Amino acid sequence: MSAPLHDDTLWQGEAKPARLTRAEQRIRRRARVRALQALYAADQLDLTLLRRTATMVFDDLAIEPEVRERASRLIATVADRHADLDAALMAVTENWRLERLGAIERCILRLAAAELQRAETPPRTVIQEFVLLAERFGSPRAAGFVNGVLDAYARRSGKL
Repeated sequence: MSAPLHDDTLWQGEAKPARLTRAEQRIRRRARVRALQALYAADQLDLTLLRRTATMVFDDLAIEPEVRERASRLIATVADRHADLDAALMAVTENWRLERLGAIERCILRLAAAELQRAETPPRTVIQEFVLLAERFGSPRAAGFVNGVLDAYARRSGKL
């Protein structure tokens, strides 16, 4: 978080982060989609090979460097914190084990939790973006489920 501004005549409270340009927003959206594709592939094959699978998916898709870097950071967070993210998600998915969820929903939840942990994007934006991914790759019902789980996750982890 940024430090408070010192000139009270100009601003009261903390400085707000600069708004992203359309190009930066597009890079982040594409990175989320590419990370989802890689995580889905690893989920179907062997999640312990997530980094290797992501590298192969990113190479096959020949994604641009900025998108690849951002997607790789999300994948690295999932790979490094997989057990903690899953435990935290399971704590808010009452009566549902992650392995019983659909693969798309499970991957979306893991990626969103990873992005929330990275704290580079406002939590409400992260939730909104991943709900849109759930609608795009899943269904409106999946989007509602993802929204509820991510909201509960963000609140329980102190992000909201």
